[in-house]
Amino acid sequence: MKGTLYPFLLLLLFSTAASGQTALLGKIDNPVDYADPLLGTDSHYSLSNGNVYPAIARPWGMNFWTPQTGEMGNGWAYTYDATKIRGFKQTHQPSPWMNDYGQFSLMPVTGTLRFREEERQSWFSHKAEEVKPHYYRVYLADHDVTTEITPTERAARFRFTFPETDSSFVVVDAFDRGSYVKVIPEERKIIGYTTRNSGGVPDNFRNYFVVIFDKDFGLTKTFSDTTLTDALEQESNHAGAVIGFKTAKREQVNARVASSFISYEQAERNLEEIGSDDFDAVREAGREIWNEELGRIAVEGGTIDQFRIFYSCLYRSLLFPRKFYEFDAEGKVVHYSPYNGEVRPGYMFTDTGFWDTFRALFPFLNLMYPELNGHIQEGLSNAYTESGWLPEWASPGLRNVMVGNNSASVVAEAYLKSGDTYDYDIENLYEALIHGANNAGPMTAVGRAGAEYYNELGYVPYDVGINENAARTLEYAYDDFAIYRLAKALGKPAAEVEKYRQRSLNYRKLYDPETKLMRGKNRDGQFMAPFNPFKWGDAFTEGNSWHYSWSVFHDVQGLIDLMGGEDEFTAQLDRVFSLPPVFDESYYGQVIHEIREMQIADMGQYAHGNQPIQHMIYLYNYAGQPWKTQHWVRETMNRMYLPTPDGYCGDEDNGQTSAWYVFSALGFYPVAPATDEYVLGAPLFRKITLQLENGKTVVINAPENSDENRYVRQLRLNGEAYNKNWIGHEALMEGATLDFEMTDEPNEERGSTSTSYPYSLSTE
Repeated sequence: MKGTLYPFLLLLLFSTAASGQTALLGKIDNPVDYADPLLGTDSHYSLSNGNVYPAIARPWGMNFWTPQTGEMGNGWAYTYDATKIRGFKQTHQPSPWMNDYGQFSLMPVTGTLRFREEERQSWFSHKAEEVKPHYYRVYLADHDVTTEITPTERAARFRFTFPETDSSFVVVDAFDRGSYVKVIPEERKIIGYTTRNSGGVPDNFRNYFVVIFDKDFGLTKTFSDTTLTDALEQESNHAGAVIGFKTAKREQVNARVASSFISYEQAERNLEEIGSDDFDAVREAGREIWNEELGRIAVEGGTIDQFRIFYSCLYRSLLFPRKFYEFDAEGKVVHYSPYNGEVRPGYMFTDTGFWDTFRALFPFLNLMYPELNGHIQEGLSNAYTESGWLPEWASPGLRNVMVGNNSASVVAEAYLKSGDTYDYDIENLYEALIHGANNAGPMTAVGRAGAEYYNELGYVPYDVGINENAARTLEYAYDDFAIYRLAKALGKPAAEVEKYRQRSLNYRKLYDPETKLMRGKNRDGQFMAPFNPFKWGDAFTEGNSWHYSWSVFHDVQGLIDLMGGEDEFTAQLDRVFSLPPVFDESYYGQVIHEIREMQIADMGQYAHGNQPIQHMIYLYNYAGQPWKTQHWVRETMNRMYLPTPDGYCGDEDNGQTSAWYVFSALGFYPVAPATDEYVLGAPLFRKITLQLENGKTVVINAPENSDENRYVRQLRLNGEAYNKNWIGHEALMEGATLDFEMTDEPNEERGSTSTSYPYSLSTE
């Protein structure tokens, strides 16, 4: 009997397991339970699977919290394969490459008093770790302590569960490079500041913090570098405090923490975000907020893995740019300026690089959070007033990294899609765009490096000592298009409008008809030689010519014409996937992680792990072959994103790579953000409902959707047959129903003629 029953049970087990992976979920009530902050944390310097840390935060919160496994100052603050935790850090880090600023940490310790991070660190296991966007819990084995964290936007609650011992401690580490602490026992309080940063701050930069416990201190110490003292106050290169007490078995000690970039008084004011709420109330409020925001996009009819990836990507899309403003005693919005060091009225946001995020993250905000983006635009206007420039990469102030002048796209798109709905100074921002478009800034990543050459020749030459010159030229041309569109909308003089329209055609100057690719050009008008289209860097930015040749977001038809027509264009697109993943890394002198991520992805020269080529899949829509877009979008979502710690295929980059997935799962993507069009792909789920901020609803139906049925047979918009390869922003904002009829065979007729193609400047 046993021998007969065993195979049956085994078959049942395998059948159940298999169906669990492919069964489709319907409507869910708590999307926060599907958002995994650990997705993408299994990364290293040499290979990025996201290069993110678990950000325990409120959406766009001023402060995030994260467990710290890396050494103090290590940009890889938390890596999934680590085995020890050194502390629980307040962080403002946008990426490991930018590193952190204004950070400090708390760490519980038991037994022998150990305050140095390499001595106090404790073994932990993911089996005893719970990670949610709004809540973190972990068991620290060496100290027999469970630590829990739940934040607000500018404050947080900690809850430490200690064992029975007369040697329980909490270390408050203000980090090195200049810090201060003061212990105030009668108030159960520690205050201090940290100045640690990675650049982009004025000389008076400080992050002031306050920590208040609910238990009297039995011991008080401070430390300076490696020396522990009995002093209640300490200012040094590396200051910190230690408080201790006797605890009963499973006694819970609570701490309320807040910080401010303005003052101690403001930090105390920010602590009021918690009010009288206990730990569980703050955690529940955070859960409700994340459920509300994530629930604004409700998906149905997908696998559990697809749900997990989607809501994890959506969570990452709701973190940056972070709020860098506070509320004063009168409840007015104020900010410490990371540009001039003054406390000024109004909004400020930071920790975003427009080279990455202009592509999909900011279009996502304009679609789902236009009011927030209105505040961001006010913050950008303030940044220009306070520094004389718009930031291209802010963290928290101007940083000298990446290329382009893509603030033009961010500013123009917001106004073009929302107009005067939100109260900010668009004229000041327009002045900022014109200033940035015609001048080299105080660093090469601000304004336009090579502006004098670009304005004279229409391109940045290869041989004048300005690196990544072809990438700069192509991005400047698109940025000029964004200015052209904004100038037109603002009713600027016709000559000024036409000037930027003509400059937006400068991409033509780098097109090489011999290779049908973009190529660096010398000052004398000759193409640079020798030319290797597989060479990364040099004339391009974190990519090669096969990646950057598609960076004509605003005039794809113009690029098609240069390539000799639609057949040549689509054949060149096809080659991206069919070519082997060969590369030339000689410009860098090493295989940078972006190269390695392309090499191992098994998608030819398609390098989805980095931003320059992420829109390229959608370009088939401009040449009559939208079914190829549908195929490759689904392939990329299936193969390049997983619901695991190694789930990204490269740097997540402040919401951009996540927003690509979110848009693509909806079935459309903003190829040229400064237009009002989204280019169609195909939805991932059987039903998607978007609750827009204006109260309208967008419903996307695809009831036959499946992994095999990835092609669009036909589409109906509000009940009417719709044959365009794009959908307008205004049509969505008015509320819309899109009905996709999906099939397992490409429909080579739908969207195959020019009347269906998306906008191109050449056809305007």
